[in-house]
Amino acid sequence: MAATASSLASQFSGLRREVLSREAAPSTALFLRSVHSRIRLPASCRPPRGVVAMAGTGKFFVGGNWKCNGTRDSITKLVADLNDAKLETDVDIVVAPPYIYIDQVKQSLTDRIEISAQNSWIGKGGAFTGEISAEQLVDIGCKWVILGHSERRHVIGEDDQFIGKKAAYALSQNLKVIACIGEKLEEREAGKTFDVCFQQMKAFADSISNWTDVVIAYEPVWAIGTGKVATPQQAQEVHLAVRDWLKKNVSAEVASSTRIIYGGSVNGNNCSELAKQEDIDGFLVGGASLKGPEFAIIVNSVTSKKVAA
Repeated sequence: MAATASSLASQFSGLRREVLSREAAPSTALFLRSVHSRIRLPASCRPPRGVVAMAGTGKFFVGGNWKCNGTRDSITKLVADLNDAKLETDVDIVVAPPYIYIDQVKQSLTDRIEISAQNSWIGKGGAFTGEISAEQLVDIGCKWVILGHSERRHVIGEDDQFIGKKAAYALSQNLKVIACIGEKLEEREAGKTFDVCFQQMKAFADSISNWTDVVIAYEPVWAIGTGKVATPQQAQEVHLAVRDWLKKNVSAEVASSTRIIYGGSVNGNNCSELAKQEDIDGFLVGGASLKGPEFAIIVNSVTSKKVAA
């Protein structure tokens, strides 16, 4: 019994715990953070980048995170709009309804769009009030789960290691993972964008052995739900650096095949310019995913990627 209690205490240690120290930043981050981490650095002022462009080879991916929004009636209308939308064929599309509406959406939404949960528990189900296990999500037809979203990190208090373990368990139960990373405004202004993102990536990499079913979502916290959006150049720089981190710390194959998508006030007006960036492989969409026609525009921004290529 004592051993079990110790194991559980270790398992749950990522909740409501402040991370008091950070690992030394990789040399790439030390070199680049002073150059690329400012919010608006004119292109003419930038010296040559220290990372090598290597755009992903995966299929364009667009996810809609509905967060804690919707009623049965509004979701019925949203699903009808999505079913009627004309969507480009060469895009993987996922939506994440609130837990209580997952079955409603699964029963009525076109098979063209897969279902994601917004969170899952770190292990097998049991006496964990309010939690949902990966096994339960698979049982009702979920294919994906979003883990590490900034609202889980900074509001609920989940730390990097806890999130990494959650991702590993979800994958072990054949639930694909949208793994979120991103810096707060004060971290960006302090030149720590890459330090923060790389530390979050390391926590995933320490727990994940197979990246086939992982999509990385870079979501700068200062751009989520604020109306502010990273410029295409800012987003591209971080995506490129994350892909380079994967190359150096996991493998070149994983770096090339893993999709890195952008999230943070993405909408129908800015998606095309963002999609043209070489290392932006799609989007994780918040508020705009609650509007069927606008979400369709974002999905179809894959055509801008084709033009840019």
